Amino acid sequence: MQCLRQIRCATKLRAAAPTSRLLKVTNLLRSVSTLQQKKQEMADNKPWVLISEVGDKGFHEDVVDIINQHFHIVCLKEFLQNPALHGPKIQGMFMWNFSPAAEPSLLSCLPSLKVIANGGVGIDHLDVPYINSFGVKVTNTPGVVSDATADMAMALLLASARTVIEGHLISVDSKTTHVPQSLMGVEVTGSTLGIIGMGHIGYKVAQRSKGFNMRILYHNRNRRSVEDEQAVGASYCEKLDDLLKESDFVVVVVNLTPDTTGLISHRELSLMKPTGTLVNVSRGLVVDQDALVKALMSGTIRAAALDVTHPEPLPRDHPLLTLPNVLITPHIGTNTRGTIRKMVQMMVDNVLAAMKGLAVPNEVKAK
Repeated sequence: MQCLRQIRCATKLRAAAPTSRLLKVTNLLRSVSTLQQKKQEMADNKPWVLISEVGDKGFHEDVVDIINQHFHIVCLKEFLQNPALHGPKIQGMFMWNFSPAAEPSLLSCLPSLKVIANGGVGIDHLDVPYINSFGVKVTNTPGVVSDATADMAMALLLASARTVIEGHLISVDSKTTHVPQSLMGVEVTGSTLGIIGMGHIGYKVAQRSKGFNMRILYHNRNRRSVEDEQAVGASYCEKLDDLLKESDFVVVVVNLTPDTTGLISHRELSLMKPTGTLVNVSRGLVVDQDALVKALMSGTIRAAALDVTHPEPLPRDHPLLTLPNVLITPHIGTNTRGTIRKMVQMMVDNVLAAMKGLAVPNEVKAK
């Protein structure tokens, strides 16, 4: 009898074991399903933002994932097809290469817009007071672009000084049988560098040029501290004219404002050395391009190296494109994968803060 009871008990335990495991599996599946449902709900609750597009004319594919983690994306083309549908739900706008343009016609279609995040430091293309009048904040991405832009300034300076592009064209030309000895560059090491605009980027340029044992002059609205000057061996020029007269290379790194528009024109170029080179990594409108063409053609200055022009790109018949002593790149000073990702992440952080009503890390205040 006792033995029979033991057999029955064992049979029940064996029967119960699969049921218990099945219950655990079922509960686990339910938990996973609930988690997925919550994630879907969270995804559905992501705010909507407007961007220009994904691709060569907009956000690079490599960085769209950063935006997608936090937002639903509407591209401008899709938005324009049905503004009434998309307009009311868009709370943020990501501006890249000046697009989407913050025009009145667009802003009036975005009643829920809280913030415009500009990719880059310069906000000369934005009417901040007007945008603020809609209750919309404006942000930019300072600091994060400084290293890449300073690198570009030095790359342009070196390429121009050492005739890198000319040398490349000769080397790859199928007709080349010898290297002409007339291909001569100018010295960089030990030369004098004048930096116009000693902010974040200008100071980074000074740090790099110190490695070439360059004598560094700078002109800025405000003089930097003695400690900053000593760290890079820079000397302050209160008058821009003094810097222009003494520099072998002049690097322009200023924001575009009414005061800096046309900052470098006929008079300023005439003060430079005939062996001097102008490098511009700020904005095209800072340099009077007609005056620059004349200076380059007449030998007033040796050369120019430009990462910025106005407009961008230049008309294909523009005289700057035909001169042998000018080097032009298509505004790619910030174009490294690392820098672009940092910029977009900063834009995301700015937009999230604005949407949550928090202090916005890089808000641009109306003056």
